[in-house]
Amino acid sequence: MTRFDNLIAGQWTAGSSYSRNINPSDLSDVIGEYAQADAAQVALAVAAAQKAFPFWATGSVQARSDALDKIGNEIIARKDELGTLLAREEGKTKAEGIGEAARAGAIFKFFAGECLRLSGEVLPSVRPGIGVEITREPIGVVGLITPWNFPIAIPAWKIAPALAFGNCVVIKPADLVPGCAWALADIISRSGIPAGVFNLVMGRGSVIGDVLVNHPGVAAISFTGSTGVGGRIALQCAQNLKKVQLEMGGKNPQVVLDDADLNQAVELAVQSAFYSTGQRCTASSRLIVTEGIYPKFIAAMRERMAKIKVGDALAQGTDIGPVSSQSQLEQDLGYIEIGKSEGATLAVGGERLKLATDGFYMAPALFSESAASMRINREEIFGPVASVIRVKDYEEALAMANDTPFGLSAGIATTSLKYATHFKRHSQAGMVMVNLPTAGVDYHVPFGGRKGSSYGPREQGRYAQEFFTVVKTAYTLA
Repeated sequence: MTRFDNLIAGQWTAGSSYSRNINPSDLSDVIGEYAQADAAQVALAVAAAQKAFPFWATGSVQARSDALDKIGNEIIARKDELGTLLAREEGKTKAEGIGEAARAGAIFKFFAGECLRLSGEVLPSVRPGIGVEITREPIGVVGLITPWNFPIAIPAWKIAPALAFGNCVVIKPADLVPGCAWALADIISRSGIPAGVFNLVMGRGSVIGDVLVNHPGVAAISFTGSTGVGGRIALQCAQNLKKVQLEMGGKNPQVVLDDADLNQAVELAVQSAFYSTGQRCTASSRLIVTEGIYPKFIAAMRERMAKIKVGDALAQGTDIGPVSSQSQLEQDLGYIEIGKSEGATLAVGGERLKLATDGFYMAPALFSESAASMRINREEIFGPVASVIRVKDYEEALAMANDTPFGLSAGIATTSLKYATHFKRHSQAGMVMVNLPTAGVDYHVPFGGRKGSSYGPREQGRYAQEFFTVVKTAYTLA
């Protein structure tokens, strides 16, 4: 069995123990054994990052740019290999895995350019004979905690800007999917970046997560994961006066109006709700449909969902792979029972599937005749489960869409410019899609939400500098 170690101070370092990485499409397939760090190893990683920071923060921006570009080039050159690994360990289809790997490479190449585009301001003072310069500087050592559902893209969109702007990194990837993070660390380790600038510590959040968050040598924490854990991290960072960036849950609405193109609306609903097995924070799990198109929409969804092929993530022709883990499968199936007990109608799917290989397979589920107050419409399920809510008109649809403690992504299907324009302005979400799936964003523009979905500056694009830099104002007497 191949073992994969942590990366600390430029050296591959054995863990205090090792954990098996299992393929959710085939539980007999063990990808490898991955190191489990302990508190002492987290401390070593932070110390290494602190030691490397002064040189990296003030060194050549061209060297930073070259290193990030080299990383991006290797990821893109190996996207098929990395995408296959991603599909094997996380369960999204191979095609989606390859696409995610390519996106990770593009992110590094984008931030290779941002190294050279970091700008400031020169202003006159209100006092004669004094000049003012406003510049941005790196924060210091940044702790990154990433989730299992995008095991290479999300690490990339945190690591790349952190390094681009001169910070040093300690990253703890999700314990469920360490393979992609290790592969990314291996690429970074050969990019020319000095030892200690980037450090990988794998392991359970319950063991090393709090250690990383509370370490006095860590200046900032960027976290993507559950709302509950994010809230605890926010409190810990506030107590320690650390900068914090949180991307958390979603209960994203997809509105379908009577005037929508039915085929287009069904396709974007299926893409949003069920692809990637519904395991995206931007997935639409609430389909809010006006009463005139409601019967046709339900019938068309039944017909379209019958064509979805659930299977091994690596198999050709698979539309949806398995759920990521046993615990996630149990949670999804539990919500199926909750929806039925609350009085919603299970229109399609929702059952555990037995296929050729033993895996965490589940038929995508659609509830009809659901009410906004039901738990299936209030709580994030994070699986291939969606429910349809019938509403009278656009005004009720908008109110229903905003009636949630989350505010990440929201979509509308309509041919009306009036309603599309109004929805873009009045939707209480950080990202709004018109006649597009709610799940699907670009790497060069800001990503993030409102309410309980996000806290702190946006991720990705030029807006990433808001979190990964601090502003300095300098005065000079002429």
